[in-house]
Amino acid sequence: MNPLTSILGTIVSGFILAVVVVFALGTSSINALEFEVWLHVLAGVVWIGLLYYFNFVQVPGVGQALAEADNGGPGPAAINKYVAPRALLWFRWGAVATWLTGVGALQNLAEGGFVKAFMLSDGMEVIGVGAWLGTIMLFNVWVLIWPNQKKILGMVDATPEQIASAKKVALMASRTNTLLSIPMLMCMTAYGHGLPF
Repeated sequence: MNPLTSILGTIVSGFILAVVVVFALGTSSINALEFEVWLHVLAGVVWIGLLYYFNFVQVPGVGQALAEADNGGPGPAAINKYVAPRALLWFRWGAVATWLTGVGALQNLAEGGFVKAFMLSDGMEVIGVGAWLGTIMLFNVWVLIWPNQKKILGMVDATPEQIASAKKVALMASRTNTLLSIPMLMCMTAYGHGLPF
């Protein structure tokens, strides 16, 4: 009956513990903006955490496994068959959840906050740049990374030439997202925590 033996049990327990912390600290209510920002950060940790995992751990690991496959090494089969599809599921839906909760937070921030942010209106320039960068990153996940990963992982039929091209496109889109994540996170935290902009 240990909730930590399953992912669902762990997540549900985490939410219950968060509610306990809120009440233990004497907070009687959380407004919609605070709740939306919390969900946005939680989803963003999933998304960006997986982005960094792919770029810093999986891609180099698969490259090494491929290089050693001819010398009796394990090859990338286990990662590509079991780990990558599951990680990509959480990655792409984490991107959607992050973007949608970001939109909700912008709307709760100010009347018409979503439009004001994307139009870089007065007072919304910093968070707006962050929102634009996050939107570009979401586009890259769904339009460039995911369709090409399906070819790489054999989830759709592709010729060897298409797979080689897909590897380049997916890698460059993923590296672009890693690059964009750094100023995007700066803009997101700058707005709420008073960096000098």
